[in-house]
Amino acid sequence: MKITTIILAAGKGTRMRSELPKVLHKIASRPLLQHVYDMSRQLDNNAIKIVYGHGADRVRETLKDLEADWIEQQQQLGTGHAVQQVSDQIADTDTVLILYGDVPLLKLSTVKHLIANVNSRSLALLTVDLENPVGYGRIVRNETGQVARIVEEKDASASEKLIKEGNTGILAVHGEQLKKWLSQIENNNAQGEYYLTDIIEMAVADGVIIATSQPESVDEVLGVNNRIQLSHLERVYQQEQAYQLMEQGVTMIDPARFDLRGTIEKLGIDIICDVNVVIEGKNSIGNNVKIGANTYIKNCIIKDDVEILPNCVMENSVIGQGSRIGPFARLRPETVLAENVHIGNFVEVKKSSVAAFSKINHLSYIGDTTVGSKVNIGAGTITCNYDGVNKFQTVIEDGAFIGSDTQLIAPVTIGKNATIGAGSTITRNSPENQLTLSRVKQISLPEWQRPLKKEK
Repeated sequence: MKITTIILAAGKGTRMRSELPKVLHKIASRPLLQHVYDMSRQLDNNAIKIVYGHGADRVRETLKDLEADWIEQQQQLGTGHAVQQVSDQIADTDTVLILYGDVPLLKLSTVKHLIANVNSRSLALLTVDLENPVGYGRIVRNETGQVARIVEEKDASASEKLIKEGNTGILAVHGEQLKKWLSQIENNNAQGEYYLTDIIEMAVADGVIIATSQPESVDEVLGVNNRIQLSHLERVYQQEQAYQLMEQGVTMIDPARFDLRGTIEKLGIDIICDVNVVIEGKNSIGNNVKIGANTYIKNCIIKDDVEILPNCVMENSVIGQGSRIGPFARLRPETVLAENVHIGNFVEVKKSSVAAFSKINHLSYIGDTTVGSKVNIGAGTITCNYDGVNKFQTVIEDGAFIGSDTQLIAPVTIGKNATIGAGSTITRNSPENQLTLSRVKQISLPEWQRPLKKEK
């Protein structure tokens, strides 16, 4: 069975009160439309068509990597009109699936169940029971309980508005039938628009059965029309991610305060995740890892037995087994830490490698540097790697001891087991096994007097 999926993504989203097209607003750092596309990509033998309109150039540019046919709806004249734009690309034998670019949490299992109800004698419609279906078209059934038609809320009578079963707009239908009904849609309604829902009544008139199904959760079919709804679906999505991680062996101190805005491609067991942790990009987290509160992780490989203390920021980095990071540490891109490395409070490491058992515990900046094993870098150390134009390398060999408040002016090499005296500015290579220091001679002035304020 060949599937043609049509994703309707042309709407403006006036209630978002934003210059950004509605389908580009994000959940978990991905545009709403991206969520719908990613789900539909999992269907076999599926050709995806995206009908776009408002903010056309921006939508296309932002999502230019999506493998889909893009069809522009230059005038937004309703959902029926939007689907008509794709009519000539639908084969008679296709099963056509209609989705919406602002309904991001629809599950693949729900869609597969919907599609299974389609044949030449049936149309599959996804409905939802709501306590307060304001804003939804109502499913009108006949005396035998069969779907007779859908009435949009603005066209509904008082009794019809009392119906609790709402139309999600999501449906699947045989291609030949859809094209026939699309050609018959008119705009004789309160909005003056061409409603896709009108095909339901046409199908009934042609003796086609309307086979309805419902999602597991109402949240699956909720659309985004304002910032409140966007926020609600963000939390729904994040709670789902947290629960899935807990099922795989992660302890969440509070799953309501966790955001996964990317993927964890390799996940160990006995991980403890404190509150307000944000994970983005592609990541790998090993066994027995502890992640402290208020930590941000992006595109990182975190190996077994790592402890990340609170308030750390880590991006495009590798953290070796048994290492300890933080609190208040920052690992910038291309940082690679070997096993049992300690990166302490208010330490920033950028584009550097640090070998096993080395320690940078306090208030230091290490950039464009190769650090050997069992190195101790004291508080307030800075690798001065940038002259305003070019970056230069610092090499600190195994066993070196860097005293506090030291500036290493790159390019420079600190030899194996060398010691740098505190308060030094090092501009030349320092030899192995020797003490190197650079200080102004200390003097005391016995005749000096502290200045006094002048009397008025």
